[in-house]
Amino acid sequence: MIDLVTLGVTVFMGFFAIMNPIANTAVFTGLTASQSPHEKKQTAIKALTAAFFIVAAFSLLGKGIFQLFGITLPALRMAGGILVFMVGYHMLQGSSSSMQTQSPSKEAEDVSISPLAIPILAGPGTIATAMNYSAAESLLHILITISAFGVLCLLTLLCFLYAQKLVAFLGKDGVNVITRIMGLLLTVIAMQMLIQGVHDAMHLFTPAGG
Repeated sequence: MIDLVTLGVTVFMGFFAIMNPIANTAVFTGLTASQSPHEKKQTAIKALTAAFFIVAAFSLLGKGIFQLFGITLPALRMAGGILVFMVGYHMLQGSSSSMQTQSPSKEAEDVSISPLAIPILAGPGTIATAMNYSAAESLLHILITISAFGVLCLLTLLCFLYAQKLVAFLGKDGVNVITRIMGLLLTVIAMQMLIQGVHDAMHLFTPAGG
């Protein structure tokens, strides 16, 4: 039971760091600046619903995708670790998302699916993290992964609904500090994924008794 709780917290923190609800709230504010309060609410719900089902699909189909393309879990963990490390590194440098500087011509478009759901919320790093935690485990572990992401989606929805107040309260410096902290956490998670991937690969390709 304790192991499952630990897994749930670990998965949630991994998703939290890579999706970074606080920083994404600032992105959401910029992308929906021209929308009415009702439109902003609809955009937030649509974007997070889409992100949830995308991540849930990859969590459930992880093994099938592996078998279809002949991918091993160590390969995913190493590739995912490198990918997540790159995301965390850029966050540590304080790099802002290019999505925050959308041209005015895109303000009137529906931004809920793209770029909000994909790739801001359910980007490659989030998908790799979901598959890493669920691909080689039991159905229970898959459900824990999906549930952890679902809880994060609800938390992010609250942040989006109160975006103006949250951004005003934290200020630009506050958002930057949180982004860098999340970046540091991400790099540590990425290194752990990479180390686990290398460890598993050595055992996978080392002959028994060798």
